[in-house]
Amino acid sequence: MTLKLVSFDLCPYVQRAAIALAEKNVPFERINIDLANKPDWFRKISPLGKVPLLMVGDEVLFESSVIVEYLDETVEPRLHPADPLTKAQHRAWMEFGSSILGHIWTIETSGDEAAFEQGVAQVSEKFARLEGVLGAGPFFSGETFSVVDAVFAPVLRYFDGFERRIDLGVFAGKPKLGAWRKALAAHRSVKEAVVPDYAERLLAFVDRHGGVLAARMADRKAA
Repeated sequence: MTLKLVSFDLCPYVQRAAIALAEKNVPFERINIDLANKPDWFRKISPLGKVPLLMVGDEVLFESSVIVEYLDETVEPRLHPADPLTKAQHRAWMEFGSSILGHIWTIETSGDEAAFEQGVAQVSEKFARLEGVLGAGPFFSGETFSVVDAVFAPVLRYFDGFERRIDLGVFAGKPKLGAWRKALAAHRSVKEAVVPDYAERLLAFVDRHGGVLAARMADRKAA
């Protein structure tokens, strides 16, 4: 049975599921939809109207954390640590990663200068917190790629796109975070989780919203 992953090209939550599937060498079909024009069949099977969905035969799973947990419980190799306490800590850092995505949304879409600056400050603050817990790497918990890595790879990938036009300074003074970012970007499952022109699509998305980030990118390009 081939699993089907219902996807949107820029969704970081979809990337989590795609990374987990690739880490476990699970064959799957990726079905991309336009969230601005959701097909009727998608509306019928998605309780929240969001991606990702994982279609397992006639059953449908929604919410990326649930999908990743299901995959980790059913398919080797395990991406969560075996120790219950460490596993719980990893799940907590997954939630921490999700909280950063909210700030990134503000950064890439807001037209309010104060909200934009606050979003950048919040990301920088949370990245500083990560810098304090990261070890020798290359991954979150050392040599082994984990679900936490699958969660943060899409978070950090945003800035690979942004930095084609502007450096927001959120990695300054954070060498461990920078090394982790580099290791994730080079990892096969992370690279394959997005379309080849992901960065261009991301920047086009920023431009369409016409917010503070788009304006600053335009100013930098004109300078």
